[in-house]
This record gives sequence, C-alpha cells and structure tokens, in this order.
Amino acid sequence: MWLVACSADHVAAPGDWFEFRCGTLSVVIVRNESGELRAFQNVCRHRGNALCEGSGTGREELRCRYHRWTWDLHGDLREVPSRKWFGALRNDDFGLFPVLVGEWGRLVFVNFDLGATPLDEYLEGIPSDSAWAKLDEFRCAAMTTTPVACNWKVVNEGFSETYHVQGLHRELLASMDDLDSPQRIWDHHGVSYQPYGVPSPRLGSRVTDQEVWESFVVTQGGRMGPECAETRTSMPPPPEVPEGTAMQDAIAQRIRDYQSQLGVDLSAYDTRAITHLWQYNLFPNATLLINADLYAVLTSRPGPTHDQAELVMLYLTRAPSPDSPRATPIDVTLPPENGNLGFVFDQDVSILAGMQRGLRQPGLDEIVVGEEEIRIINMHRNLEHYLGLAPGGRLPS
Repeated sequence: MWLVACSADHVAAPGDWFEFRCGTLSVVIVRNESGELRAFQNVCRHRGNALCEGSGTGREELRCRYHRWTWDLHGDLREVPSRKWFGALRNDDFGLFPVLVGEWGRLVFVNFDLGATPLDEYLEGIPSDSAWAKLDEFRCAAMTTTPVACNWKVVNEGFSETYHVQGLHRELLASMDDLDSPQRIWDHHGVSYQPYGVPSPRLGSRVTDQEVWESFVVTQGGRMGPECAETRTSMPPPPEVPEGTAMQDAIAQRIRDYQSQLGVDLSAYDTRAITHLWQYNLFPNATLLINADLYAVLTSRPGPTHDQAELVMLYLTRAPSPDSPRATPIDVTLPPENGNLGFVFDQDVSILAGMQRGLRQPGLDEIVVGEEEIRIINMHRNLEHYLGLAPGGRLPS
C-alpha cells in the first residue's frame, strides 16, 4: 500500500532527509542534489545497521556510522573501507534497496512494492474531489506522534465515522450537523462532507445562535484567533449576524478576518468551504481533514505489539502565497496523558485504550456496524481482500 510518510516540507531542498517508521519497517527519504526525491530501505548492505535516524538537512551522502560504508543520494555504493578484505566486491551489486516514493497534496508517500499501482491512480477520485482547496498552498507547521494503547485499526476506525459525535463529542452537537453529512465511497477510499457552524438535528429546532457560537468556540475556537482559543476563564462575545445571514456566515467571516491578520486571503472561499469539513479516509491508515484554512493528516501506525499503535498527526496551514518558502516542521512526541492535541482530538484519544480492552473480551466474537459507518465497512472489505479472507471472514487465532 501507499503510506503517508511525512510532509513535503520535511524534504523540500537537496540534502534534506527523513526517516519513516511503520511497525518494524524503516525507510530513509532523501532529496538528492538534482532535486529528485528518492526513498530506500533504511539498512546498510554490509551488516544491516540502520543508516539514518530522525531527520535533517544538508546531507550529501548516506554513511553507516558502524563501519563507514557509504552511498550517494541516488542509492549507489561509493565507498567501502578496507575494500581489499572483501575480494571481488562490485559497487553495482550493493546499492540500497529502493522504495517507491511519490508526492501529492504536500504529502510524501512511500510503497515497498516496486510493482505497485502508481500513486496518482491509487488515490482514485481524491485529488479531483479536493482540488478546490489548492493543497499545494499549505505548509507543514508540525508533526506530532502520540503512543496509544490499542491496535492501529482501532485508531483508524475512530476517524471513519461521525456516529460517535453524539456520545463522545457532545460539545460539538450545537455547532455540527452529524446527521446530514453525505458520504462517498471509491474502491479503496472514502470521504465524509461534514457541516459545521450549524446545530445537529438531534437537538431539535430551538438551538440559539449563542449556543452555536459557544459550541464552535469551545471545540475549535483557535481558528478564529487567540481570543477564541482560550475559553477557560471567559467566553468571547458572539459576532453580529447581519440580516439575511446566519451564525455560520459570521463564523466564516471571523475565520477570514483572522487569516487576513496572518497574511492569508480567504476572500475567494465561501462559507461552505470554510465551515464544512472534507474528511477523506485513505486506505489503509490515513485520514485527511480539509477546509479552506486548515489541513490536518492523521495516520495510525502499528506499534511494538498488536495492542499498541502510534497516532501521527501532520498540521498544515495555508501560506500567504503559493510561492511562500518551505516551512520547517516541528516534530514532537506527545504522550496521551498530556492532552495537547486539541479539545476534540483529546476526547478521541481518551477512548482508545478502553476500546482495545473491550475488544479483547472473550464473549465479543463480532462487531455490529450501521449504515453511517460505511467507511469502516469499506476499510474491512479491503483488508479482507488483501488478506485473502472471505467477506466477513476471520483471521486464525
């Protein structure tokens, strides 16, 4: 499968490199001197030591620090210390193992299968469906990694339906329509189009503008500026709602005004583009959250055991200009107990360990899913296909 490895900003210039880990797999991604993006299995051909760890800039070669075997940024072996000890060793026989690499939407993807479907075909209808957002104008501000006590598929399922909003995210109900969120399924992937800035029909018809405003501020107020990001001491007053408009329009304008302070012009984006959320689920393990001012990518990666995983999140913001220089992403590890992912994401993470404990109980030999959870159904349909299982089949114990 094609896996999201990092942002384009991590490897934007010649000499930039990034190590991508997924379970036991490790890939080193480099931008060589000609500007070409290359990826290789992160292993020395001599004794198997990992060549790189972390990320960095200014690299002109890939040198193993154990015995100093060295490759260029095209993956060709160019130096073997004490070469005479190895007899007739040919450089061409010991190049690095290549990994497919591709770019789309400011993301870098890798694939270990050298015969895999090209990335542009694998993404199916997502590039055209999201073209309105002009994703190449975004730059990556940060990448966070959070260890979680559950299987990677539990993480993935948590971002594949809105049915849980009325249970886990009740603070969202006054500013999100969780019932009228159309969904679309391609072959591997799916999407949900979620309206925000309007109340859920679950609350009836008497939800006030004040309630919509307070809900939006509590759950994603940072999009409207610092004064709306910190609400533990006071609630900022709601904006005026001109006649003939709705609170959703007023919220959209507040977001435009704040982005304007950052040098970003959102005047070409209407209320829907700013307040709705395009949530794409990329098989097998990525979720893309997109609207006019925000772009976040969530991936769930296997951990050291079946009951552990990593939630890796890329945060991207729209740059003032399509020609804006690369960003320098901050890469940090955030333990789940720190609660630093944001109001809604922290709630999502809080449920994961309990989900895993429940799924381990011997009486639970099946799960039940409804029509709204069609993206979860599609994920498991694809897993069954690639694992060679019959529909509804079970893995051996």
